Amino acid sequence: MMRIYVGNLAYRTTKEDLREAFEQFGTVNSTDVITDRETGRSKGFGFVEMLDAQEAENAINGMDGKDLDSRTLKVNEARQMTPRQGGGGGGGNFRPRSGGGNRETGRRYSR
Repeated sequence: MMRIYVGNLAYRTTKEDLREAFEQFGTVNSTDVITDRETGRSKGFGFVEMLDAQEAENAINGMDGKDLDSRTLKVNEARQMTPRQGGGGGGGNFRPRSGGGNRETGRRYSR
């Protein structure tokens, strides 16, 4: 089984549209259009799983650069997703503090 990445999808493209486009190359096991979890809107890419590796290769070669819903597709074998590192966040507007000091003498502390 091979998982195929399909990029540059029109926002209106559905899972069914992907299935229909790729079935001309062989048996499609599943299709998925990735959506934003908050808005439900397509993120503009999806995946197609095909059972036969040769059919999948033919689909990649046949669909890469082709138009679907007036968009030129970017199609290749999907890469394994790498685990994301946690963390991030942090606030904006950080400004280091310069400390006081005497401007005339350049000393930071009085003696």
